[in-house]
Amino acid sequence: MSSGTPFVFLVDFKMHNPLVFPLDELNKNGFLYDIKGKTNSFKKLASSEVIQLKINPLSYHTYSKAFNEVQSNINKGNSFLLNLTFPSIVETEATLEAIFYAAQAPYKLYSKNNFVFYSPECFVKIKDGFIYSYPMKGTIDANLPNAEETLLNNQKEIREHNTIVDLIRNDLSMIASEITVTKFRYIEKIKSGSNEILQTSSEIRGKLPKDWKSIFSELLLKLLPAGSISGAPKKKTVEIISNVEIKERGYYTGVFGIFDGHNIDSAVNIRFIELDQDKLWYRSGGGITSLSNAEDEYKELIKKIYVPTN
Repeated sequence: MSSGTPFVFLVDFKMHNPLVFPLDELNKNGFLYDIKGKTNSFKKLASSEVIQLKINPLSYHTYSKAFNEVQSNINKGNSFLLNLTFPSIVETEATLEAIFYAAQAPYKLYSKNNFVFYSPECFVKIKDGFIYSYPMKGTIDANLPNAEETLLNNQKEIREHNTIVDLIRNDLSMIASEITVTKFRYIEKIKSGSNEILQTSSEIRGKLPKDWKSIFSELLLKLLPAGSISGAPKKKTVEIISNVEIKERGYYTGVFGIFDGHNIDSAVNIRFIELDQDKLWYRSGGGITSLSNAEDEYKELIKKIYVPTN
C-alpha cells in the first residue's frame, strides 16, 4: 500500500483465504466489482431487469433447533448477541452475472461461476487518516404505520444496536485512538426487493496511526470478523456459530473493499448468492438476543431473500 497502487481485497469469514488483486488483474481472475460507481465492468450497471427468486427455505424445524441452542448459550451468558445465518435454495432464470448488473446496492462483487453479493452495509472506511465504521442493526417495513417511531422504540432492536455499537467501539480501540460515536441510531431507507425498509445505523470514528498504510493488513485482521455479522463477545460467539450453523460461511459475511491509492472503502459480504453443486444458495440471517422470538427471526431470514432492482 505504501506504493499507492490501487487494489481490491476479499476476506472470508474465518480469514483462511484472503485475496488481493491489483485493479488490472480482476477481470482475468473472473471478478467484477462495483463500489459506489467505481467498477471494472464495461457494461451498464443497475439495469431495469427485475430478478425473480423462487425460495425454498430451510425448514423451521432446522432453524428452531439452532435458535434454541443459541438461546441456551445466551441464557448461560456465553453470548449477548449472535448473528444466526442459514443457506436457502433459490431458483431463478437469471445468471449470477445478470444479478450483479441488476442489483441496486452500494457494494457489489461477482466471482465467475462462484457467487455474487450486493451489500448495503459498509464495513469500514478510511479517509484522511481516520477510520469510520457504520454498524447496521434494526429493520422494519417502511410502509407500516409509524414505522420510524416503532423501530426507534423497539426494545429488542435498541439492545441489539447498543451491543453492536459497543463491540465496534472496542474493536476500533485496538487499532485507533480518539474513538467517538459521531452519529447514533440514525434512520436510512433501503431498497428491499420491490419494497423498502427502514434501517438503523450508527457512525463510529477513530484516528489511525500515521503509518496505517504500511500495516493495513494487520489492522484489518484485528477487526475481523465483522461484529455486526458475528456477535458479542466475539470469540465465544464465533465458536457457537461454528457449532450451530449447518454450512461453512466461506466468503459470506466476510469483507471486501478497495484501496484507491489514498483511502479505503469496504463492505460486509451480505445479500449473498452462491453456486454449489449445481444449486443456488442464498445466505441470510439476523441477530439473536434474549428478547428474540424464533418464528419472527425465521420469517426475517426469509424476508431478506431478495434482489433489489429498479
